[in-house]
Amino acid sequence: MKLYIIRHAQSTNNALTNQEDRGCDPPLTDLGWCQAELLAQHLAAGTQREPAAEPGYNITHLYCSPMWRALQTARPVGQALGLAPQVWIDIHEWGGIYLDHGEPEGFVGHPGRTRPEILAEFPDYVLPEGMTEQGWWNRGVEDVAGCIARAVHVAKALRERAESEERIAIMSHAGFAAKLVQTLLNQLPGNDVFYHYRNASISRIDLDSDGVLHIRYLNRVDHLPPALIT
Repeated sequence: MKLYIIRHAQSTNNALTNQEDRGCDPPLTDLGWCQAELLAQHLAAGTQREPAAEPGYNITHLYCSPMWRALQTARPVGQALGLAPQVWIDIHEWGGIYLDHGEPEGFVGHPGRTRPEILAEFPDYVLPEGMTEQGWWNRGVEDVAGCIARAVHVAKALRERAESEERIAIMSHAGFAAKLVQTLLNQLPGNDVFYHYRNASISRIDLDSDGVLHIRYLNRVDHLPPALIT
């Protein structure tokens, strides 16, 4: 199985100069939409870093986080690939949906978009049962242990499909992607190793049935012009 880990395109939070203006579930910027379109074109017709590689990535499954920026990034990608994005709640960003309300409240969890809200904007997306009319988050801020536990769960699910010929793309986030790669590589939890991902970057890891992982590349952004790399 070939796994493509893709970070969402630039969100309004990513573009902020004042982090106090952050939103809890930000959309893409205009630049982010341009990144998403170029990403989609590349996945559909671009060349991979392999000798004699044929155009296109031939992705068979497209999963995305339930966060708005990932849902939006997945739309042009799904259209270019002819795939309906499948929402996978467990690949959301570290921390969940929250905002820092300052003193005395501090960090406060927010519910996330509801099932009707998501389907109104993305009617062709495949939503899991956990996506309800009450919002998919509805809890406090996720700690590091919670993020690592999700990464372990996702890594296990991916390893179970290692024998397949599937080409799986997951539209996720920098923080969670870093924990997922650490987990896949059996690296101890901690902050001494961190994998950085640009907006709309592509990373590829091949999983063999014997448990061997092949790290093909990480944080690839050569499908974007320099002015659109963020």
